[in-house]
Amino acid sequence: MEIPDESIMLNVKNGDLSAMSLLFERYNVKIFNFFLKMGLSRDISQDLTQNLFYRMLKYRSSYKEGNSVRTWIYQIARNLHADHFNRLKKDRELFLQTETVSADIIDEPGSFPEEDYERLDAAMAGLNDSQREIIVLSRFQGLKYSEISTIVNQSVPAIKVAVYRAIRQLRHIYMKQI
Repeated sequence: MEIPDESIMLNVKNGDLSAMSLLFERYNVKIFNFFLKMGLSRDISQDLTQNLFYRMLKYRSSYKEGNSVRTWIYQIARNLHADHFNRLKKDRELFLQTETVSADIIDEPGSFPEEDYERLDAAMAGLNDSQREIIVLSRFQGLKYSEISTIVNQSVPAIKVAVYRAIRQLRHIYMKQI
C-alpha cells in the first residue's frame, strides 16, 4: 500500500528529510512537464523543478497538516513560474522561447503523431498565460477543479468557466492550423 503524500510531508516537516525523496520520485516528472507546458525551456524547467523541491524543504514548516500536498506543490510551482518571469521583467530580458517539448514529455505508448503535438504546442503558445496555466493544471497535470481553485485562489465555478473558455480558445487556435 502506498504511503499518502500527506503522511510523507508530515514526516519531512518533523525532520525526516530523507522522506522527501519519495515525494521527489512522485512529482519531479509531473512538475518538470508542468513548467515545459507553461512555455519554459528544458533547462529552465529543470532548474525550477530543483528549486521547487528546495523550497519544499526550506518552507516545510509552512505545510499545514490536513491540506493536500499535491495542491501545495503546485502552488509552489506556480509561484516559481511567476518569480521567474518577474526576474526577467526586472532585468528587461523578457524573452519567451517556446520549444517543441513533446520529445521531453513522457508519453503513453501508441500516442498521437508528432505533428499533432507540434500543432498543440503552437496552439498552447497562442493562449494567454492564465488560459495556458488552467489547461496545463486541469488537463495535462490532472488536477481537480477544487485543487486548481485553491492554487489560483478562485471559486470552483470560476475555474470551470475558465477551463471551458480556455479549451474553446485552444480549439479555435488549433483548428486554424489544420
